[in-house]
Amino acid sequence: MDLPFDATLPTFALAALGAFCLGISKTGFPGLAILNVLIVAELFGAKNSVGVILPMLIVCDLLVYPLFRKFASWKQVWPLVPVTLISVVAASFLLDRLDDEAARRVIGAIILFMLAIQLLREFKREFLEHLPDSRWFRWFSCVLIGVSTMLANAAGPVFSLYSLVHKMKKEDFLGVGARFFLLVNVFKIPFLGQLDLINPESLKLNLYLLPALLIGILAGGRLIRHVPQRLFEILLYGFSAIAGIRLLFF
Repeated sequence: MDLPFDATLPTFALAALGAFCLGISKTGFPGLAILNVLIVAELFGAKNSVGVILPMLIVCDLLVYPLFRKFASWKQVWPLVPVTLISVVAASFLLDRLDDEAARRVIGAIILFMLAIQLLREFKREFLEHLPDSRWFRWFSCVLIGVSTMLANAAGPVFSLYSLVHKMKKEDFLGVGARFFLLVNVFKIPFLGQLDLINPESLKLNLYLLPALLIGILAGGRLIRHVPQRLFEILLYGFSAIAGIRLLFF
């Protein structure tokens, strides 16, 4: 098999594991996408990882959106769009100027920041629910979403925090998120293409990883019924901390 990026079979197997984790994250374990970010960054370089992961995210979005289309509406999405897209464009210029080592550190810092947000959501939920749902908070959230999604494909925790402060129902959270991230991820394509982070070689790798991604999507709904949620959360926090520290310091 002629693998892209001069990948060996063990490297490809690890990449397939990352794709599998990403598929699961979209259907049952949202935070598991962090493992995919770490694996792909380690295997193919931090900057390349952004371009490798994006098409897989879009495949997931296209499959997940129809499942949650009946919840919420595009009217709830549009207030988030302008500032987020402006932030994506600004972050693309930053990504262009980062070398791979700097990109590793930025992605590591973003992962640790996202972990801090997740912990804040869990242990200070009541405090967060009393934060004002103001225009300024929405803009701040959108800036964080735009930057983190462009530099690391890791905006999920920020959107979760926004939805908590906004007091979204679970159904609205799923419906708004499905629409919003489909739009944002598609918007990112030309910028990563211009930076040559999405190219024939990366798309070839995506094609090889597609079966693992689809298996992960199918497995997510089944696995969530058999893995205790609390155990999963503890493992996720641990893996996220390890991933962020490794990319930031080593």
